[in-house]
Amino acid sequence: MGTLFHNGKICTMVTEGEFCEAVFVENGLITETGTEKELTDKYFESIIKKIDLQGNIMYPGFVDSHLHLIGHGEKLIRLDLSEMKSAEEMESALREKVNTLDSDEWLIGEGWNENNFIDRKIFHKNELDAISEGRPVLLSRVCRHAFLANSKALDLAGITKETPDPAGGIIVRDSNGEPTGLLHDTAAELVKKVVPEVSQEYLNRALKTSVQHLHSLGITGGHSEDLSYYGYVERPLKAYKSVIEEERLKFRAHLLVHHEALNDFKEIKQDYQIPFVEYGALKIFADGAFGGRTAWLSQPYNDAPETSGVSIHEDEGLLQLVQIARENSMNIAVHTIGDMALKQTIAVIKKCPPKKGRDRLIHVGLVDEELIKDMKQLSVILDIQPGFVASDFPWLIERLGTDRIPYAFPFRTLIDEGLICAGGSDAPIEPVNPLLGIFAAVARRKPGENHEGYVPLQKLTMYEAIGIYTSGSAAAIMQEHHRGLIKEGYIADFTVLDRDLFQTPIDDILDVNVVYTIVDGDIVYEKTT
Repeated sequence: MGTLFHNGKICTMVTEGEFCEAVFVENGLITETGTEKELTDKYFESIIKKIDLQGNIMYPGFVDSHLHLIGHGEKLIRLDLSEMKSAEEMESALREKVNTLDSDEWLIGEGWNENNFIDRKIFHKNELDAISEGRPVLLSRVCRHAFLANSKALDLAGITKETPDPAGGIIVRDSNGEPTGLLHDTAAELVKKVVPEVSQEYLNRALKTSVQHLHSLGITGGHSEDLSYYGYVERPLKAYKSVIEEERLKFRAHLLVHHEALNDFKEIKQDYQIPFVEYGALKIFADGAFGGRTAWLSQPYNDAPETSGVSIHEDEGLLQLVQIARENSMNIAVHTIGDMALKQTIAVIKKCPPKKGRDRLIHVGLVDEELIKDMKQLSVILDIQPGFVASDFPWLIERLGTDRIPYAFPFRTLIDEGLICAGGSDAPIEPVNPLLGIFAAVARRKPGENHEGYVPLQKLTMYEAIGIYTSGSAAAIMQEHHRGLIKEGYIADFTVLDRDLFQTPIDDILDVNVVYTIVDGDIVYEKTT
């Protein structure tokens, strides 16, 4: 017994330009595609439901290949600073939030980005002291590789003038050696450890809010990394069990396992075999981000020649983590933005290749021809974020200089070289809307800008841009023969839009509406008029 989806234009993505007019689904799988008459005649006795697409356009379900599901929910329910366009606007938002807090409650904010400010201002701890009225403050930068803390938070963490920089992190100091409140990468962990643990109810609410928002954007699944940020690993797993299993909120979650959470995860994994939730590669960070100049480069930053970024692990330490993954029959998923981090990771994979499956190189922000040649020899997929082009340019030109910019986020080159690319957002660091990612991949510019794009030679076609969010995300987890296409035997996850993306002017892409989001053959989101 199944469902017939009909009266629409169905983009199968099997080949470019292939469409059909109906799909018959049974038990969450696609039984057959064809014309409405063909399928009605053939499956007349099995069709118990018909869903009229009303002329709208159906695609394979969009899957975000890299995001933080609970973190995205936190951004939605916490103070969101990511859209602030000036330091004054950010200060006003912080003061307004302070008025809602108890006297000893932490002021937590998400997503500040000084590159949105004309003066590029970064708040000093003393300024945050004046705003917070004695409360501890911790504010994450949009990249989540830099944080701001005030004096109270630094005191609680025991950070003083004498505190050394931890491995893989930087405590930024003034000319007298005093911490300014700006913390890069692992230095922020010193403060995070003293932030009061959020409740289980909070985690459940954040995840549910996140999934519902993703459904509204046409996202049917996501590859997430949540298991090491909320105390004991069982806490986020309980949230997944509550929201996806007990509340039956269908969403295909593929969870990476941070290396620091692996041992605890292994102890309880069997207790958390949750429908629609699967477990994937070992997550490792090799470097930071361009925004805070912590991405690890082979040559110094153009606008800060005193630094080449931050290496999170020594070569031997990274190799040991990869060996642990192999001992546990796991692939690895490594955050590599700078070219030096990518070079280090490639060298380690060569020494300790996967036994099966594909390793994941996340972001791949800066490459060169030699690195591309090396990657082609490995069993890897590239987890790219087209939205970074819309957010990081034009200031990225200041960071890297004109000579390196052609090798920054070079999506066209990577695909032309035959490398498998999956598309994600890195939410909550960037907006999660897949249509923004598709726009950025095709246009290589910010919405509203009117030029040929940043490094226009790296633009993708519309077919390729949609493909990285469908078949590309499936290939990232070795599921390309079961997911990511509208084809017999594939899962019945669909995204239905009110316009054909292939026929829509690029500047109108963000005006396209999601009509239905369908997971396992069931409608999980329907646009209301």
